[in-house]
Amino acid sequence: MTLFKKKNAAVEAVESDNLDDIMRKYDKESNTRIWTGFPKIIVSGCLLLFSLYCIYMTLFSTELPETKLSRFLAFVIIAGLLIYPANKKHVRENYLPWYDIALIVAGAFCFLYFAFDAMTLLQLATRIQPFHVILGVIGILVLIELCRRCVGIPILCIVGALLIYAFANQLSYGASFYSALKNIIYKLFYTTSGVIGTPINVCYTYIVLFIIFGAFLERTGIANFFISLANRIAGWSSGGPAKVAVISSALCGMVSGSSVGNTVTTGSVTIPMMKKTGYKPEFAAAVEASASTGGQIMPPIMGAAAFLMAEYMRIPYTQVALKAILPAVLYFAGIFIAVHLEAKKLGLKGVAKEELPKWSFLAKNCYLLLPLILLIWLVSSGARTMAYSAAFSIIAAFVIGSVNTVITEVQNRAEGENKEEAVIRGLKISGKNAIDALVAGAKGSITVAVACAMAGMIAGCITVTGLASTLINGIVSVAGNARIVGLLLTMLCCIVLGMGVPTTANYCIMAATCAPILIELGFPVVAAHFFVFYFGIVADITPPVALAAYAGSAIAKSNPMKTGVTATKLAIAAFIVPFIFAYSPAMLLEGVGAWYELVILVLSALLGLFSVAAGLNGFFLGKLPIPFRVALAAGGLCMMIPGTLTDIIGLAVFVGVVLFQLLVTKKKEQTPPPAVA
Repeated sequence: MTLFKKKNAAVEAVESDNLDDIMRKYDKESNTRIWTGFPKIIVSGCLLLFSLYCIYMTLFSTELPETKLSRFLAFVIIAGLLIYPANKKHVRENYLPWYDIALIVAGAFCFLYFAFDAMTLLQLATRIQPFHVILGVIGILVLIELCRRCVGIPILCIVGALLIYAFANQLSYGASFYSALKNIIYKLFYTTSGVIGTPINVCYTYIVLFIIFGAFLERTGIANFFISLANRIAGWSSGGPAKVAVISSALCGMVSGSSVGNTVTTGSVTIPMMKKTGYKPEFAAAVEASASTGGQIMPPIMGAAAFLMAEYMRIPYTQVALKAILPAVLYFAGIFIAVHLEAKKLGLKGVAKEELPKWSFLAKNCYLLLPLILLIWLVSSGARTMAYSAAFSIIAAFVIGSVNTVITEVQNRAEGENKEEAVIRGLKISGKNAIDALVAGAKGSITVAVACAMAGMIAGCITVTGLASTLINGIVSVAGNARIVGLLLTMLCCIVLGMGVPTTANYCIMAATCAPILIELGFPVVAAHFFVFYFGIVADITPPVALAAYAGSAIAKSNPMKTGVTATKLAIAAFIVPFIFAYSPAMLLEGVGAWYELVILVLSALLGLFSVAAGLNGFFLGKLPIPFRVALAAGGLCMMIPGTLTDIIGLAVFVGVVLFQLLVTKKKEQTPPPAVA
């Protein structure tokens, strides 16, 4: 039961291009070894067992955290080095060099040794022996090398700088080199304040299961359903394909956990559609990149970061998802408005209604949403723990995917073939899809786990050196009483630290380094964490390291830097909304007074977004002169700043420009056309 009756030529053209090459270039997770034949069966079997192990241990293990987390990282190292080569040039079919075998053995041994002898090592504490120090050094170095392969260099630059700072800090107190090394290795390798800290614990407990759930969900056909639903809702309107990209990328992105992956997956369909409609390549790529990046802030899953946020802020997950709703709505409303204004400026049409999916067709396929609905209900009701909720949802996704596959096979059966044969074939395909989902889930877990381990090291270095206090005191002293200065400096820190870092690790870094700064400045804890999360995420579309924008530009064949700048303009809400909820936490449902106050706040923010978008685009009811563009942008910012006076000023400016535009438009309509000679 395909959700696309017919694909247009533009889509086919992108499919014929090698999307894998784009993923390999801009997404480290896609730069994997090539396994075929029997070796592929062996590697896939290892990944399958890894997923099953994670599910079983998450649900039933009662071991010490040091034991189960160390063993988990040992298996991550084995699986990771089997999948990720040292270099793109080393990608050869069925090739595993001797040094990778050595790294697998050495890295796994270090973490397994700690897992099997955890109690003894915990009792030794800082009295660990030179042998234990060597094990810790090797284990951390192997983990760093795996991080270089599957996550990238930016996060390692942060880790390297902090490790050097940690050594310098220890040596400054008169410690010998060995004593400094022992203290750092003990903290980072043998305690829950380092690689096996909070990030990896949350990854092991929640995130892995949700990654596996996402892999099963993809195989139910829900991504195609989302795109078809978005087409039905907005495809007919002016510039419809771009609006389809915004809606579908928001829906797909919340479960994908990867801005780049979501950009390439949905962009392979939506970008050609937008170009065919008449959008410029840079604009088409920017729309997809900004919407896909926004998927990471889209509740209820938020690219798996929601579970980390709940852990760091010490509030229930359901509260995190609820607090994220209004900012996410404003973010996507901003992009949607910009897309609409661009379409009006270019005079673009939508897709003919007869070419869109029928409501009846979508209604018949809405059962594909059941696993997601089940997950949300189980988590929000508190009927089961997060882990059990994910496990039940995985089972539901498998069942729904099997039903969908069987129905598809029965409908598409060859002439003369009976239904029983089609059902059997469908069940076989479902079984293969389940295995593929478990393997894909394991692959996805590797990158997240390694990134979380690095985030744990970053937090450990900050703790052991007291760098957090130094950084906080520095920014607080610079900001003084002007809290806006502290917000701006923190914003810059988040964008720089978040460049090229996956969503989950991104938030871990921000929570450890930047959130305490805002809390010290007097901002509420929830507002501080959401602020740093937003600005860490938008690094994916902010030049110069705008990986999601560059991936979109590769599909659209546009200028990468222009695409990044355009994506930043489209996602302007992401640069403004965090300042709103920093000063007015009611946007995050914190300390909400009367209901109408919240309604006024949201409406003024939406109107402000519209005004800012019109100013940046240069078009409203017609082309805007530069002074009016500046006035609209300034008025929009006034309406977005919480406060009655600023709202009135902004509204007055907006109404003034609108009246002027109406007068100009009316005058043009009344002016007779020039006589033809």
